[in-house]
Amino acid sequence: MASMEGLIGLMNRIQRACTALGDHGGGGDLPTLWESLPTIAVVGGQSSGKSSVLESIVGTDFLPRGSGIVTRRPLVLQLHQTDDGSQEYAEFLHMPQTRFTDFARVRQEIADETDRLTGKTKQISPVPIHLSIYSPKVVNLTLIDLPGLTKVAVEGQPESIVQDIENMVRSYVDKPNCIILAISPANQDIATSDAIKLAKEVDPTGERTFGVLTKLDLMDKGTNALDVLEGRAYRLQNPWVGIVNRSQADINRKVDMISAREKEREYFESSPDYAHLASRMGSEYLAKLLSEHLESVIKARIPSITAVINKTVDELESELDTIGRAVATDPGAQLYTILDLCRAFDRVFKEHLDGGRSGGDRIYGVFDHKLPAAFKKLPFDRYLSVENVKKVVSEADGYQPHLIAPEQGYRRLIGTGLTYFRGPAEATVDAVHVVLKDLVRKSIGETEQLRRFPTLQTAIATAANESLERFREDGRSTALRLVEMEATYPTVEFFRNRPQDLPAADASSKAGAKRSAESPVPLDRYGDGHYRNIASNVSQYIRMVGDELLKTIPKAAVHCQVREAKRSLLNHFYVQIGKKEAGEFAHLLDEDPAMMERRQQCWKRLELYKSARDEIDSVAWSSNR
Repeated sequence: MASMEGLIGLMNRIQRACTALGDHGGGGDLPTLWESLPTIAVVGGQSSGKSSVLESIVGTDFLPRGSGIVTRRPLVLQLHQTDDGSQEYAEFLHMPQTRFTDFARVRQEIADETDRLTGKTKQISPVPIHLSIYSPKVVNLTLIDLPGLTKVAVEGQPESIVQDIENMVRSYVDKPNCIILAISPANQDIATSDAIKLAKEVDPTGERTFGVLTKLDLMDKGTNALDVLEGRAYRLQNPWVGIVNRSQADINRKVDMISAREKEREYFESSPDYAHLASRMGSEYLAKLLSEHLESVIKARIPSITAVINKTVDELESELDTIGRAVATDPGAQLYTILDLCRAFDRVFKEHLDGGRSGGDRIYGVFDHKLPAAFKKLPFDRYLSVENVKKVVSEADGYQPHLIAPEQGYRRLIGTGLTYFRGPAEATVDAVHVVLKDLVRKSIGETEQLRRFPTLQTAIATAANESLERFREDGRSTALRLVEMEATYPTVEFFRNRPQDLPAADASSKAGAKRSAESPVPLDRYGDGHYRNIASNVSQYIRMVGDELLKTIPKAAVHCQVREAKRSLLNHFYVQIGKKEAGEFAHLLDEDPAMMERRQQCWKRLELYKSARDEIDSVAWSSNR
């Protein structure tokens, strides 16, 4: 495995990449790598000595100081040990080309960068500042300095600031990969420590928590902190470390860190209370302890981090394939994309018709159920009643009654009767049209590649529906023509092959004849049986024609509507596309803004994960040399 410098440096590079590419952890629907990385979060209340501890570890004054909440953004502090004698310097991630050798300027830049994002309103922000310090006085270590926990809002801050800070700190220390550096002042009861209280909530076993006790030199005379430092007052699985920071007088006199560390060492070695713990006290020991622990945690977590990275890369690439790549700017490529998307839609539409997807069976349902049911509801019983047949035949005969069979009456009864089939014929065409329109709508929704292009979706839907309207008109005229053909020219063989019943002179007609001789009132020349026979013949003929139309009307609908929809649904659209100016293609490929933003987010996050994977691979290869 790589050296300590290599492992901690690896995490440093991945953390910088996370911030540069917008991964700060927290909520959201994008995967976060930040939360998988081992980190050390520095937690403490205001005036706990948190800033002094960090400066003691670094060995340099570099943090802003003042009253109230000074740290208002997380500060990711990455320490890099350099060779003895080399000059120390600092770099910010947001100013990658600038080296700071004057640490007073570092302090000012931290304050300025905080204000750039939060303004001078004393608000807080979860977006971290990344500061790298290169020095022979440091160990390889990464710490995250978080805003100090507070109990009251100061002037100019919202009342919610107390809870806002706690929520931000909790968002870091809640994570199982976070090591908690809980800083508490020794001159206060440990039971009231904000840092220990929070650490106890999120890490009840103390497995992830390191306790740091500051201001040991400020305790009342005759008291000490041995119960805490030796783990009796509050037990942790990791050791407590005592720190003696510079006093405010030392800071005002600009006592340097080398002198302060020497003074701290002398304090523990000469203290009657703490001399037996001196080798495990002080800021230098704390830095080495944390560095070694962080290295061991990173080493243990590398396999799981690699697994998370590989899994997430696959998921992000899959989502990007679904979303689709960014649209080309070249008009030729845009035209190709439009035509390719149209073909994709056409494939889905045909799958619905051909049975690969649901929907095409609804057309068969129109032919097999709705059309026969409509035929059965036609009022032929009323139309072919004896009274109506008698009326139609008499009107057709005029003043010259038929001699044998009422041919004109037959023709009129057949011609008028067959027109009843017009309604079901039109309804069949309309029902097929409704199904096809619905399949267009469904196909557009099911064409994955089209989802990102709402303008093109609308254009395709409009063009397809216009084509379907033309196909419907053709189908309607063809179906009605079939009905009119039957009504215009009856099949005479049907009647020639049937026995023709002559009007019989039955008893009723004879009685009628006798009465007619005695009475001037005109009577029918034929009895009801004659007209019932005509009605029966016409009914059988209409039934025969209806059976034929049950076969031919579906053929007309399939030929004129379904077949044409499969063959040429977008042909007119293709012609219109060919007439467009090159600049109009981009409009058709306007994307849903939410989809564009999602693609950009996925690309950035994928770039982050691939970069992290490359970094881990490079460390693994270098360690095997």
